[in-house]
Amino acid sequence: MVFKYSVVGLAVGAALMAMPVMAEAPNDANIERINVTGRTFNDYKVGSASGAMRGDIDLMDTPQSVNVIPDFVTDEQLATNLAEVLVNDSSVTAGTTRWNRQVFSIRGFELDSGNGYLINGHQQWSHYVQPIETLQQVEVLKGPSSMLYGQSGPGGLVNMVTKKPTYDSMLDLGFDTDGYGSTRAQLDAGGSLNEAQSIRYRGVLVKQDTKYWREYSTTDENQERDRWLGYLNLEFDISDDLLLSVKYDHTQDKAGIDAGGWLDKQGNVIGERKTVWDAPWAFTDNTVSNLGADLTWQMTNDWKVKVGYNDQQFNRQRLDSAPSLIEGSEDPFKDGYNIKPFDRYDDWQHKTAYVDFTGEFSLAGMEHQFLIGANYLDYFYQQQIQKGKSQRVIPGQPIIQQDLDYHQGQLSNPSEYKYYGFYLQDLMTLNEQWKLLAGVRYDEQKKDTAGGNSYAVSPKFGVIYSPMDNGSIYVNYSKSFTPQGSVTSSEDVNQGANLKPEYGTQYELGTKWELFNDSLLLTAALFDITVSNVTTVLDIPVTSDGDKTITTQGGEQHHRGFEVGAQGQLGDSWFVTSSMMYLDAEYNTGAGKIGGKNLDGKTPIDAPKWSANIWTRYEVTDNFAMNFGAIYVGERFANDVNTITKDGYVRFDVGAAYTTDIMGKDVSIRANVRNLFDTEYLDGGSDKMVTIGQDRNFSVALEAKF
Repeated sequence: MVFKYSVVGLAVGAALMAMPVMAEAPNDANIERINVTGRTFNDYKVGSASGAMRGDIDLMDTPQSVNVIPDFVTDEQLATNLAEVLVNDSSVTAGTTRWNRQVFSIRGFELDSGNGYLINGHQQWSHYVQPIETLQQVEVLKGPSSMLYGQSGPGGLVNMVTKKPTYDSMLDLGFDTDGYGSTRAQLDAGGSLNEAQSIRYRGVLVKQDTKYWREYSTTDENQERDRWLGYLNLEFDISDDLLLSVKYDHTQDKAGIDAGGWLDKQGNVIGERKTVWDAPWAFTDNTVSNLGADLTWQMTNDWKVKVGYNDQQFNRQRLDSAPSLIEGSEDPFKDGYNIKPFDRYDDWQHKTAYVDFTGEFSLAGMEHQFLIGANYLDYFYQQQIQKGKSQRVIPGQPIIQQDLDYHQGQLSNPSEYKYYGFYLQDLMTLNEQWKLLAGVRYDEQKKDTAGGNSYAVSPKFGVIYSPMDNGSIYVNYSKSFTPQGSVTSSEDVNQGANLKPEYGTQYELGTKWELFNDSLLLTAALFDITVSNVTTVLDIPVTSDGDKTITTQGGEQHHRGFEVGAQGQLGDSWFVTSSMMYLDAEYNTGAGKIGGKNLDGKTPIDAPKWSANIWTRYEVTDNFAMNFGAIYVGERFANDVNTITKDGYVRFDVGAAYTTDIMGKDVSIRANVRNLFDTEYLDGGSDKMVTIGQDRNFSVALEAKF
């Protein structure tokens, strides 16, 4: 059954969530409430990551590199999207932002929209700009995570953890604006709906109007974006041992299209940096709804079962002009450029479910933290498209909009598959110094089309040695897999053959230390990741039929490097979050070709050898704090054959905030400057659609807490 969610219903829910915060919270002076979620000593340091082990296990007991970015830090940075959150982890590099979406890579491997992102552990179809106002923290899980989450890339996953309901009434109102005239208004409310506090809620409303700095080539207009978001999370204490959580969010996001800039063969931007080549009438209009529920039963003091379900519906209309340079030309002002307009409607449906049994027990002289579970994904996709006629465009002249309507276009055959996984994990404490992690998973993907069925077994092993109470050294071995389908080319000798999944294998050696009375977390990790079964194509002469190709899976992709990080408190008034990564990434394909190109020994696009970041907070007084930040991204290749490079850059950011008491309420004002020295730089994307780094921009925000 396909559910359709009412915007009116969301508005009613918003009104409901705003009412209780105006009332006085019930007197609970005699109630003792204990909520343990791991070690948390300050607003910059988080003690646990729910996604890393499918439970709130201390990061020190996790044999894996994990970075947790709390909302306190990103609120300080006035972040408005996921890209501005993930700059706080140097192992994450940005890709293209074309079509009002964001692409990222972890350790040089691009995250897939369908299996690279999680919301509270649920796979999330992330083909749009993820809203961050609903998030409590973002967890970057590095390395293969297929043992717990199934098909996914070898670089890692991004798990977005949403805000939880509160027992006590709270209401935060915020407003921010920037130097281009963009605005964003936010409401964040929470509290209890009854005197017993057994029914609680958390709700967020956001209205954002963004004006971008780049201008269309045919007019002086700026690209714009109009977004609103509603989020409501309800918790019900059905009994002392049974908790039901119901979550709903709805995003409406419409924006003009900016496919990015073009680079010449020397890596220079063609034309002005502010030029948008897309037509001013081109747009994407995303409508995304998530409806889900989680049921937690504390069966005994040591055993718990958790069941969850989420139904995501994502619909997008995309009226695109699809600009491209004329072949052989690098001067669109002289020669013009081509557009190939189309109107397209996409319908994605993601249904996910899971069940986890977790428990703690003693056996054979060891303490066990045990997990056994299963998860399920039901994927559906269909599109309808009407294509227009190609036309040449001269900058400065109007782009005539063709009469296109996707309703009159061709409806594709639906793409569907179902995916099942069963997993088992045990974290064993051998003694005070040694812990051992062992886990295994079995997966099946069922798809009606040829080559759609695939199977995989994903193991994971880890060892933790703690020479001191505040430090640990770990090693891990883990695998990932990504299904590949079948050979479809009629010109290939192996047409119709089923391709094996790509397998990623990682070896990681790392260490974690808590210093200054456990207020500062230092981490370091060496990693070596090899992806095997990479599909390559060989050109072979066949005398009877002429020239043909042969598809094989003998290619590899090899990434290795190291990371270091620091997160927490350096002194009474000084806080920091910082990281650095060195990466050596290359293809090993022999004589085989990928996408018709010989990439043997080449480095993937947007995989810099060096990257680093830092963000600090210094509290001058109890009411006044200053921030300083810097982001470094080294030289990267802009095309897959490595003939065009993008220069490395350093971007500096600063900020300051002042908090005061007005009529008994905390009111704060914040001012930030991003790209303080107006550095010209190129962000993610290839030479055909590179994101141009934004110039200096001022932001101001006002927040009141009730």
